[in-house]
Amino acid sequence: MTNQAPIDFWEQRYSGTDRVWSGRVNATLAAIAGELAPGRALDLGCGEGADAIWLAENGWHATGVDLSPTAIDRARRAAAERGLHDRTTFVAADLSTYIDSDGYDLVTASFLQSPVELPRERILHAATGFVAPGGRLLIVGHAAAPEWAPPEFVQHAIFPTPEGDLAALHLDATQWRTLLCEVRERETTAPDGSDAVLLDSVVLVQRVSGAST
Repeated sequence: MTNQAPIDFWEQRYSGTDRVWSGRVNATLAAIAGELAPGRALDLGCGEGADAIWLAENGWHATGVDLSPTAIDRARRAAAERGLHDRTTFVAADLSTYIDSDGYDLVTASFLQSPVELPRERILHAATGFVAPGGRLLIVGHAAAPEWAPPEFVQHAIFPTPEGDLAALHLDATQWRTLLCEVRERETTAPDGSDAVLLDSVVLVQRVSGAST
């Protein structure tokens, strides 16, 4: 892990190439959010906007936040190309200091795992404050390295457990319900084109209706 500032690392990562991610929605998010009634959603660490755009296409009003201005510009363009300008908002901001006074029916944080220092636990704990009464917080992380990951990546990477992410939220049991805390398999395609399975750490919690924010 380097000492480079997260905003510098991620901006260089996005601006150095035409596209970083596939543009496809996170399958675990789609499976879980697809069972919920659409409302207002906040996607933390939205990157180039695939998850927020999928949410908007499925009836949500989605706000995406990311460190990288380049990623946010691409997300805005992608949403506009799909006619989703009125259902999406994208904000370039540091998640460690991000403030949002709105309450959301769904807050998502997917794969907030960084090669440079990122206050992940503080970001996840702060995310609980963005959830409206009755709303949900969904955290998805890489629970293990893919088979094709280089050894140096595996050596230095930190993979969250669902139990660890749940503990990081510091939830008041009278104010929250735990709906999911598990590792689940996700089918994908490896770089060589073969079928592969990834492991995701999944936490889904719900703020009790009537609970204070």
